[in-house]
Amino acid sequence: MRTQVAIVGAGPSGLLLGALLHKSGIDAVIIEQRSPSYVLSRIRAGVLEQVTMDLLDQAGVSARAHAEGLPHDGFELLFKGQRHRINVHQLTGGSRVMVYGQTEVTQDLMDARAAAGLTTVYEAANVQVHDFDGVTPRVTYEKDGQTHTLTCDFIAGCDGFHGVCRASVPESAIRTYERVYPFGWLGLLADVKPVAHELIYAHTDRGFALCSMRSNTRSRYYLQVPLTDKVENWSDDAFWAELRNRLDPEAREHLTTGPSLEKSIAPLRSFVAEPMRFGSLFLAGDAAHIVPPTGAKGLNLAASDVGYLWNALADFYNDQSRAGIDTYSDRCLRRVWRAERFSWWFTSLMHHFPETGAFGQKMQEAELDYLVNSEAASRSLAENYVGLPMNFGA
Repeated sequence: MRTQVAIVGAGPSGLLLGALLHKSGIDAVIIEQRSPSYVLSRIRAGVLEQVTMDLLDQAGVSARAHAEGLPHDGFELLFKGQRHRINVHQLTGGSRVMVYGQTEVTQDLMDARAAAGLTTVYEAANVQVHDFDGVTPRVTYEKDGQTHTLTCDFIAGCDGFHGVCRASVPESAIRTYERVYPFGWLGLLADVKPVAHELIYAHTDRGFALCSMRSNTRSRYYLQVPLTDKVENWSDDAFWAELRNRLDPEAREHLTTGPSLEKSIAPLRSFVAEPMRFGSLFLAGDAAHIVPPTGAKGLNLAASDVGYLWNALADFYNDQSRAGIDTYSDRCLRRVWRAERFSWWFTSLMHHFPETGAFGQKMQEAELDYLVNSEAASRSLAENYVGLPMNFGA
């Protein structure tokens, strides 16, 4: 089989790239190791930046997001028992975010790809990438007892942190940066009314909490927990009781509880691999970088990587220009490191660290107090929260 672009990974970044390339008349085949139901079962992000919504618009897959998503003009910071609203719409001159689950984004992209009759190979075993630094790049995989070869011009590695694409790059050609945080997030999904109209980020001496949502009837809550905690040791009742302990009186009063649809503990890490291009292989999304979820940047960074790559490939095929390809890694990494900085800073500010102590707690509270009382500080927080434009600093 032959295609112009082989995409490894059918998560949202791979599917979005496929949709955008299709709009530009560029052939792409997606190879995915898992089943469609497995891909859809992964409970992930739910806050989309304007940059991500713009790319979904351009791909022609945003109708349901606009119809069912919840536009948010702000969020709340809770500390010392009081909530303070950050009006991002006002502070940024009109920007907002959209609350719409990653599962829904993935479903919309899957449906659009199927409707267009485009090729996606699911449950492909032993996926390997070859000769991406040579003249005959290709992807091999096993399916139905046979080995298949997909030859191509370019390979897009959208296969996640544990994927084969980054792992296929020689260690001498790549440099990685990593920070692993000494706690995790215990997340619970439930079909209950959200406790508030906007997200609440809570800083308490018991640890961080986040009140989020997927819709007006489905809520997503998180608690900071030690890495040693096991999800099976957290009953639903224990989760709700601890969440109450980390909220203000008004939120406690409005909190609706119910049985969990899903409950899991996720570790937190910051990770970046440099560069993001190796010959005809391009890394995008979690294959190249991970952010702690505090700033909701993971899916949005993946989308902007895809935006840069789509533009680069469109320039190559339509205008015979290699400029976008040659600058892909540098452009992505400038945006990645800005988002890594924000996510690291926000995580460090909002969480209780074992080594922080009483002085560190006071410093966090003082910075939060400054953030909500200084318009300049609030604006900096707001513009990073809604996402910097793709041409920022260009």
